[in-house]
Amino acid sequence: MLRHVIIFFLFLMAYHAALGQISSECSNAIPICYNTPINGGTIGYGIDDFNGAVSSGCLEATTTGAIESNSAWYRFRANAAGQLGFNIGHDSSEDWDFALYQAADCNNLGEPIRCNFFDNRDENSFIGIGEDPTGDTSTLQYGEWLMVEPGQDFYLLINNFSDVNSGFSIQFSGDVFETNPYDALDCSIINNLLGPPIAACSNEVVVLDATSPNATNYVWYQDVGSGFEEIIGENNATYQVTQSAMYRVLVVTTTEQIISEVQVAFLSPPTTNPIIDEITCENSIGFDLTSKDNEALGNQNSADYIVSYYSSQADADLGVNELPKQLITTPGIQTIFARIASVQNPNCFDATASFELNTLITPMLGTDEEIYLCDLSSFVTIGESIPSIEFEYSWNTGETTPELNVSQPGQYILTATSSLANVFCVRTQTFTVIETELPEILEVLFSDFSIENTVEIVPNALGDFEFRIDDEPYQSSPVFEGVLPGNHTIYMRDLQGCATIIEEIAVIGYLPYFTPNGDGVNDNWNLMGIEHLNDPVVSIFDRYGKALKTLNNSSNDWDGTHNGEPLPGSDYWFQLSFIDDNGNRINAKFIENHFSLRR
Repeated sequence: MLRHVIIFFLFLMAYHAALGQISSECSNAIPICYNTPINGGTIGYGIDDFNGAVSSGCLEATTTGAIESNSAWYRFRANAAGQLGFNIGHDSSEDWDFALYQAADCNNLGEPIRCNFFDNRDENSFIGIGEDPTGDTSTLQYGEWLMVEPGQDFYLLINNFSDVNSGFSIQFSGDVFETNPYDALDCSIINNLLGPPIAACSNEVVVLDATSPNATNYVWYQDVGSGFEEIIGENNATYQVTQSAMYRVLVVTTTEQIISEVQVAFLSPPTTNPIIDEITCENSIGFDLTSKDNEALGNQNSADYIVSYYSSQADADLGVNELPKQLITTPGIQTIFARIASVQNPNCFDATASFELNTLITPMLGTDEEIYLCDLSSFVTIGESIPSIEFEYSWNTGETTPELNVSQPGQYILTATSSLANVFCVRTQTFTVIETELPEILEVLFSDFSIENTVEIVPNALGDFEFRIDDEPYQSSPVFEGVLPGNHTIYMRDLQGCATIIEEIAVIGYLPYFTPNGDGVNDNWNLMGIEHLNDPVVSIFDRYGKALKTLNNSSNDWDGTHNGEPLPGSDYWFQLSFIDDNGNRINAKFIENHFSLRR
C-alpha cells in the first residue's frame, strides 16, 4: 500500500527552470523543505563536482567524461525522526539517475547512501526511495526507505544522459509526514521572502504574502513564459494567485528594496465519475475494488491518477484509513466511497462518488461425503438436515428438496443457491452412495487351549470393522488374548454403521482324535472347559446322525463304545449346548465339531 505520499509538483517549461529552480552546481544546490522544486529540463553540469572521479557509488562517468551529464542539485534537512522517501517523476521515455548523500557540505559528500543507475528500458515514470507511487512493487528503480533524525543534512543529485529532456518533479513521501505533516523537513534552510515553490489545485486560491517591516510599497510581477510583467493595481503585501506562473514581488522599505520570486503551479483536479452499485457473494477471497477503477476514472488516464476506496466520506476526504483492494465483506449493504487523486499532486483529488456493495449470503454446505447403503436397508437420507429458507436447493436427480431419500448406489449432488438480480451465490456438495454387504461373523478361531486362550473373529468379507469381547472396549484387531474358558459374548460392528453382530461363544478344548486301545494314552475323548458352562450337554453322533453318547458335567468322557460294543475307527461328530445368561439353552457356534476314533 502506498505510504502517505505528499507534495507532488508539476512539469513546467524549461524557461521557469532557469529562474532559480535548478542548479547544476552542488555548491549552489536548491534548498527544499515543503513544496518541492520543478525542473523543466537539465542542460549541462557546469563545474565537475566530483573533481575528475569516474564513479560515485553506483554512478559512473558518462559520455562527457564526468559523472554528471545534465545535472541538478538539491539539498534538504530532516526536522523530525521517522521514515522518509521521495519519488522523482519523469517522462517514461527518458532515463534519469540519482544519488543521495548525507553530508553537511559539498566538500565532504562521501559515498551516496542511496543510488540509482538502472537504465529505463521498462519505461517507468518514477525513480526514488521507498515505494513507487503507482503501486508497482516489481520495479528496480527504488532504494530502501531512509530512517532520518532531526538535523541530518542531505544533498540530492539528479542526472540525465540526454541533452534533450523534459524535466522532472520531486515528491517526498514516508511516515514522517504523518507524524509531522508540516515540519518534517526544516524550512529554515530557505532564505526567500515568498518561500519555496508552491503546488496547488486549480480550484484553490494561493495567497502570496510578502509582508515586511517598514515597507512603503509592494509591486507584483508575473511571468507566464515571456518574461516578468507588472500586475497593474496590485500593491498590497499579499496577492491572491489563481494561475500557474513565476511571481515576483518588489518590496520598497524605508531602508532598502527587496526582490523575491516564487513559482506557483496549479493542477486541474480529477473528476470521479458515477459508479454502478455492485452485488457480490460472500467468500474468503473478497471483492476486488480495483474492478471499479475504470468506472470512477471514465476517460481519464489511469497512469495519471490513483484511485482509492474508503468506508466513510470523512475518510475519503482526508485520504485516511484506505480500504484494502481485496475487500473482505460481510453480508449486507455497505457504502463504498471513492477518491481519485493526481499522481503528481495527491492534494488534487475528488471524492464525490460512492456506490453500494451488496454482499449476499453464500450457502454453507458440508464437505463431500461417502454414504454406505446397507443391503438390508430400504434407504438412506442424505442432504441438508437444517436447511435455510433463504436458499433454494436442487439435486442432480431433479428433486428440489434439501434432503433426499436414496435407495440406490450412485453419485448425488446437492446445489444450494442464494440470488439477487442476475447474481447467483452457489455451493455444491457431493454424496457418493456406496452399497455395502451386511457383515457377518464367518468363524471364530480358538487356539492354544489352556487356562487363558486366544480367540480370533473372522468376518465374512473385507471391510472396516471393530471388535469386542464381553464388556471390554472395542478394538481394531479381531484377536483377543488371555480369554478364560467358558461362555463369552463377541461383537463385530462395521464403521459404516450398517450393523453390529453379536454372538454367544463357548471357549472349550478337545483332542482331534483318540485311541481307545487300553494303553492308557488318549483312551477316552472329552471336552475340556465345559465345567465353566452352565448345564452343558454334549451329544455324540456317527456320520449317519445316529446318537451314540451324551456327556455332561457329571459324565464328561467317552470310551468309543455304544451299548458296550466298541465302535470302528471313523469320524464322529458332536454338538454342545448350554444355558446362556438369559436362561435359554443354545447350541455353541463356531466349534469345529468333528473328531476321529482310531483303532
